[in-house]
Amino acid sequence: MSLIEEEEPNLDRRRTDWALDEWDEVGEVPAVEPLRQQTRIVKWVVWAALVLVIVLVVVAGYVGWWYLDQTRPDTEPGGSVAFTVREVDTIDSLTARLADEGFIADESVFKWYVERKGGLELTPGFYQLPTGAHMGDVLARLRTPPGQTYFRVTFPEGFTIEQMAERLDESSPRLDAEAFLEAARSPLVPARFREPGEASLEGLLFPDTYQVSNADNEAQVVERMISIMERVSDQEDLEERAAALGHTPYEILIIASMIEKEAKLDEDRAKISRVIYNRLFVGMNLEIDAAVRYGAPADVTDFPTMRRTPGEYNVYLNPGLPPTPIANPGRASIRAALNPAANPPPGDPICQALEDPTQNCLYLFYVLINEEGGHAFAATAEQHQENVNRAAELGLLDG
Repeated sequence: MSLIEEEEPNLDRRRTDWALDEWDEVGEVPAVEPLRQQTRIVKWVVWAALVLVIVLVVVAGYVGWWYLDQTRPDTEPGGSVAFTVREVDTIDSLTARLADEGFIADESVFKWYVERKGGLELTPGFYQLPTGAHMGDVLARLRTPPGQTYFRVTFPEGFTIEQMAERLDESSPRLDAEAFLEAARSPLVPARFREPGEASLEGLLFPDTYQVSNADNEAQVVERMISIMERVSDQEDLEERAAALGHTPYEILIIASMIEKEAKLDEDRAKISRVIYNRLFVGMNLEIDAAVRYGAPADVTDFPTMRRTPGEYNVYLNPGLPPTPIANPGRASIRAALNPAANPPPGDPICQALEDPTQNCLYLFYVLINEEGGHAFAATAEQHQENVNRAAELGLLDG
């Protein structure tokens, strides 16, 4: 028998001989009931947490609504209004004025917003701020330096300096017509083609579309218009061509201004130019209506009376050119003044009315002849009168 087999009875004997004590018998374990007080506490904690979440949501919503309300003023969205950032302005003084003028709703919110968005470096100058807009739009405008903010203004060909002043005033709420006129009538503003002793810059301001920055003032606008006129005049070779025609550059600009006011169609410009030169050559008064109107007294409104009223611009009564340009001419009229059309050849129909058709046939007269603005030209007074009668029948003449 093996050793293992011999030991088995001993193992069984040990299990049989195990002594039990009172702890070895386990009775039924009673169920443990949770305390009612603990249950109540848990419920209150849950309810309190739920109420807190609701309160936080309501508060957050109210704060968000209030913030959004403060970022936009009460005024309705509209256009832009001029606003000046002054040399002495600080963020506090600037914010106070923005609130006073209705651009923002709340000073403290705006300052907090500016700080949150990286601050604002103040640049003195003129700004166009939106009305009724989000404060972010206001901040964006204030961050754009005045020299980078532009508006466009168009001065049509043939505008006088008074009309230009009015157009600039209408186009910009901060630029003033009177200040423009003061600069345009100042002998201190340099202009290469102005005659000595003449103060007005009439005829020396180039009509065009300009971009004017919020850093510009009225005198700077005038100086830029002079500069463009001089550049265009150089491109058209004004000084040399004027000398070849026996005139000063200023006199050519006087002629160009009359062409600008008289011509309605481009094809008539050079012919009107030729009429002016021919009349000067033969010693006839120019009899140009636009010049008379320019210099007429303000209280004279009907043209027949204007023609009879003495004045330095009445070229019905006075020989030669008027003393100054009567408007600001564009490139086409300057070019026409420098390049008048050739006179009609002897075989032209208007030359047949001459006693001697072989003699010089000159364009000496013109009159408005159709509603499109075209003119009829004539070499004799009789031809011209026929054209005038036809224009009168068509209702094209006002006196």
